Amino acid sequence: MRSAEEIRWWSNQKATKPADCWTRAEVDLNNQWRMLWEQHGAWTHMAIVSIVAGSPDETATVNRLLRNPGDMAAALAPYYGEAAANRFKQLLTEHLVLAADLVKASKAGEAAKAADIEARWYKNGDEIAAFMSSINPFWNEKEFRKMFHEHLDLVKEEAVTQLNQQYEQSVVTYDRMEQQILGMADHFSQGIIRQFPAKFGR
Repeated sequence: MRSAEEIRWWSNQKATKPADCWTRAEVDLNNQWRMLWEQHGAWTHMAIVSIVAGSPDETATVNRLLRNPGDMAAALAPYYGEAAANRFKQLLTEHLVLAADLVKASKAGEAAKAADIEARWYKNGDEIAAFMSSINPFWNEKEFRKMFHEHLDLVKEEAVTQLNQQYEQSVVTYDRMEQQILGMADHFSQGIIRQFPAKFGR
């Protein structure tokens, strides 16, 4: 069953071309961004589990998660240049570091510190939305901010369920996060396709 984000994306597709008329380049780009965001979600989940459990694989898992911003930046660079790609990498790395710090502070029972980190985490999400809308007119800032906040809400919910040992609910939350994050991936690829149609045989 498709998420609301995916349904909206497919509806937008129908306004411009039939869904069965994708070019090979469009399919490849969409698959690339789906893989990148799927990895982002999966390694975020694994990092949360490792941090909460105090697992010996915590450092290795977090380090793998922190590779994701560079992988996404490399996918942006051909369209927006190295400077813009590096700025995105910086912002997304900050997003991940703050997320890890938030889980650690919450685990330690440091409520004031956790609240401060959470505020900075959401502010960083707003900065990502503003930056993305500045490089692509098809990435509406308000829509992007709403979508990214939904992602943050679900990541926070994942952390809470792990901290409270609500493991069945954690699985349910991860499934919801996965669907939402794939909608974000489609939003990324569709924005690039609309901005650079000639690169995709349009």
